[in-house]
Amino acid sequence: MDIEKLLNNFATRSFRDTADCDYIAARLSHRANLLEQFHWQSLQAIEKYLKAILLYNRIKAKNIKHSLSKALGKAELLPFELNLTEIALEFIEHIDSFGRFRYLEASYFVRGPKLVELDKTIWEIRRYCKVLDYSKTLDDGTEQRMLPIEIERIRRATDAHPMEFELQGGLLEEILENKNNPARAPLIWQNGFFGKSRRRTVEARSNFSMKNSPLTLNPQLLGAVKEYVYLPKEVIDAYSEQS
Repeated sequence: MDIEKLLNNFATRSFRDTADCDYIAARLSHRANLLEQFHWQSLQAIEKYLKAILLYNRIKAKNIKHSLSKALGKAELLPFELNLTEIALEFIEHIDSFGRFRYLEASYFVRGPKLVELDKTIWEIRRYCKVLDYSKTLDDGTEQRMLPIEIERIRRATDAHPMEFELQGGLLEEILENKNNPARAPLIWQNGFFGKSRRRTVEARSNFSMKNSPLTLNPQLLGAVKEYVYLPKEVIDAYSEQS
């Protein structure tokens, strides 16, 4: 068995394909105004895309867990630079701050067209979710490293309509091709980055919402809660200062 091919298959199926599903689930949650679920599913999608990129490039990332900042830190070891816009980086920071608190351990707020920001962020990161650093045998028998060519293809994608860029063998691409797939409708709904219509505009809902954690409202509850449920150390430290 070719372990290298099997590792790439693992990166594709366990990380990239699963991230594609998390992305669609995040869009469904946002449409239903389930913002806590939107945060968590967005984090899951971005986390898995980044882990796929790291694994494709054989960068060890066993201690990342759910931290997007740690994943981006590891990405600095890639043989290329992730070209992400300020909008995408700010969205990642937002999701990294609020997405991991699945049990409302911390308060959160939402401001702006977050669904569009999600779509843009996923499109930017997902471009790198394949084997990019490989060699190709030319007709004259010489080996050509394909990484510069692949990176240039990714760069050129920003000059065209986002929907013109596709990943060969991608699950999102497979869903888009099958009009009977039940995941297709929630994927293309008001999506300016993934679809077949090459649309120029979408109807973007700009959210402003916030929710306080029970511990924010009553920090004196911390001691009792710790007796019964697990709380992350950062949560305990933060509320210990208030209680």
